[in-house]
Amino acid sequence: MLISRRGVLAASASLAGLALLPMAVRAQDAAAAPVQTADEMIAEFTGGADVTEGDAVKLTAPEIAENGNTVPISVEAAGASEILLIAAENPTPGVAKFSFGPLAAKQAAATRIRLAKTQDVVAIAKLADGSFVRTAANVKVTIGGCGG
Repeated sequence: MLISRRGVLAASASLAGLALLPMAVRAQDAAAAPVQTADEMIAEFTGGADVTEGDAVKLTAPEIAENGNTVPISVEAAGASEILLIAAENPTPGVAKFSFGPLAAKQAAATRIRLAKTQDVVAIAKLADGSFVRTAANVKVTIGGCGG
């Protein structure tokens, strides 16, 4: 059996198309999924429990971020099992969720986030006793980092 160059090219193009098909379906599904609001994310995280303001959570963020693409944030909550970070004014408000196991030496995390505009960054910690504590820091952004 003799295989031509055209046959090999056609078979290669067909295989490449089949390989890309699952990615196209996932992208379409992701685009169709609704984005949760900050309040919905908080309600899902807390299960509807009361959230108190307190010093149990320490959130460190700059007062002014010259570039919203890379805003350094650190959060710490002694005895926390999970910490949720939210930027409510971003197109997608969920920034990060950190989980700590029983062998974690310290319940702290540091990262860089994107902020679309000047807003409050909110940290909610789930403590070992099941209670939730919240704190917020206002960050003034001079150049937005979410395409705006």
